[in-house]
Amino acid sequence: MALLQFTEPGQSIDPHLRKRGAGIDLGTTNSLIATVRAGQAQTLPNEEGEHLLPSVVRYLEDGTREVGQKALAAAEFDAANTILSVKRLLGRGLDDVQKLGEQLPYDFATSEGGMPLIKTVAGSLSPVEISAVILQNLAKRAEESLAGALDGVVITVPAYFDDAQRQATKDAATIANLNVLRLISEPTAAALAYGLETGAEGIIAVYDLGGGTFDISLLKLKKGVFQVLSTGGDSALGGDDFDQEIARWIIKESGYDKQITRDQLRALMLKGRAIKETLSHSDSVKISIHLDQLNFESELTREQFDALISPLIQKSIKACRRAIRDAEIDLEEINNVVLVGGSTRIPLVQSSVEEYFGKKPLADIDPDKVVAIGAAIQANALVGNKSDEEMLLLDVLPLSLGLETIGGLAEKVIQRNTTIPVSRAQEFTTYKDGQTALLIHVVQGERELVSDCRSLARFELRGIPPMVAGAAKIGVLFQVDADGLLSVSATEMSTGAKAMIEVKPSYGLGEIEITDMLKASFEYAKEDMDARSIAEARLDAVSVLDAVQGALRLDGDALLTNDEREIVTQAIDKLQVCLDDEASAPLKITEVSKVLMAASDDFAARRMDASVRQALAGLSVDEISVVD
Repeated sequence: MALLQFTEPGQSIDPHLRKRGAGIDLGTTNSLIATVRAGQAQTLPNEEGEHLLPSVVRYLEDGTREVGQKALAAAEFDAANTILSVKRLLGRGLDDVQKLGEQLPYDFATSEGGMPLIKTVAGSLSPVEISAVILQNLAKRAEESLAGALDGVVITVPAYFDDAQRQATKDAATIANLNVLRLISEPTAAALAYGLETGAEGIIAVYDLGGGTFDISLLKLKKGVFQVLSTGGDSALGGDDFDQEIARWIIKESGYDKQITRDQLRALMLKGRAIKETLSHSDSVKISIHLDQLNFESELTREQFDALISPLIQKSIKACRRAIRDAEIDLEEINNVVLVGGSTRIPLVQSSVEEYFGKKPLADIDPDKVVAIGAAIQANALVGNKSDEEMLLLDVLPLSLGLETIGGLAEKVIQRNTTIPVSRAQEFTTYKDGQTALLIHVVQGERELVSDCRSLARFELRGIPPMVAGAAKIGVLFQVDADGLLSVSATEMSTGAKAMIEVKPSYGLGEIEITDMLKASFEYAKEDMDARSIAEARLDAVSVLDAVQGALRLDGDALLTNDEREIVTQAIDKLQVCLDDEASAPLKITEVSKVLMAASDDFAARRMDASVRQALAGLSVDEISVVD
């Protein structure tokens, strides 16, 4: 007798669906999980029918924890043990976290690797562990809804997440026992959702204004291929920043002149979030606040709110202009604009975006859900389930990757906005005679000097045969996978000696630092090129100086007269004085280097003749082979 399986209306199981894939939007304010059922991507609710899971975890003294709405309700009176916006801490070091200021009502400790730990009644916990709890909650929701364990997930990350932040996200998923099929950027996921929904082709601008950061991405969709043309953003923007503006307005209007405590600021921020959400559909909201001695009764109109946040929104428009310039397209070439993130519900945001781009943004899919839906579509394909349309995603690097070279210069191997996955090889050599090892320093950033970039990793290549400087050939290979994670290998060509590293730092760049790096690369472009010119000129001069001084020690007495040696020595002294003077211009250093080379030309020729005579000594004419 055959068994029949009954399901609720609209929840019928696709008989051709063999594997369970899910897309997760691990958000700063809220998180969601979605899957494809009966050919449709949809977010999954909890038992109460709520699709959004507040990204909040509260730890209790008995060792238990609360997640989501229940934890959020305790945020005002148990701030130290209730962790909000943990996504802002992923992939950051303790110094990075402390720069966020007093808006974080936590006590921090540090681990051996530099990762910040938040002190709670349940012990010291890392942002990775806390994020894993949120992921576990979402996975449990999906497994209950789909009646089985997940075969794989796609997790979204901000376009500006660097290698360390992406790795921290994957680590959280590993702790949550999830099989991560791929990490994709949030704007790419949103465009994917709209691309499949509408079948549109052309250039799509994704304006993503969430709780913790702002991203703008330009993507080109053609014949099933999504290519990211450029990314940009400003992480000083987001729903949290709008909440802060309201909190500052309340403090100012109330006349409160005492120091605001961390608990008061947390309560004001939460109140600001509620006021902001109300003003998205109302013209005004009444405010009643009683926090210790801070008492305030008033009303905030939408017009007043717009005036508070207008400068912030205009900063986002400036970031859009930069992204369009980076993509080398005109504004008129953009076919559609997609709004992502809960903060895009604000009327002034919508009208400002429409005014700048000259077209009404797409709003067919809930901006809170669109990222998770796009991730679910990609997960459904990656677990092996067939779909009517196949999409190829071509994401890009947010920042350039490279190596430190002699003189503290940053040599870029892969430029920012390069499509990933990608492999790039470059050949380097030794700097000193007899050098048998090479320290390889991997850096990330847009500036010309290593000191202005971020260090990612260091490793050594050993086993280089002792040769004269510049003779060894060392191939360095950079490989960035589809998740944006980096590995670097180095090989000495003649012996095959090899070393490699998977770049997995304990913490990395914060979103603010990435934005600042990009801004600084434009602001200091001329200074950086001048600094690079000086460094290269000094490097060449030191190389000439070392070579001539070494030759003098070996053959100066035998091949030079006292007067000739004096001329060379004077040229050496002049170059040394020039190098010791930090104010020396590159052109001056180069000119003095040429004087030394000219003074030592005859000496170099005599050394060459002497070497040839020594090599031929004792040989007859018949013993010498001449090769054409």
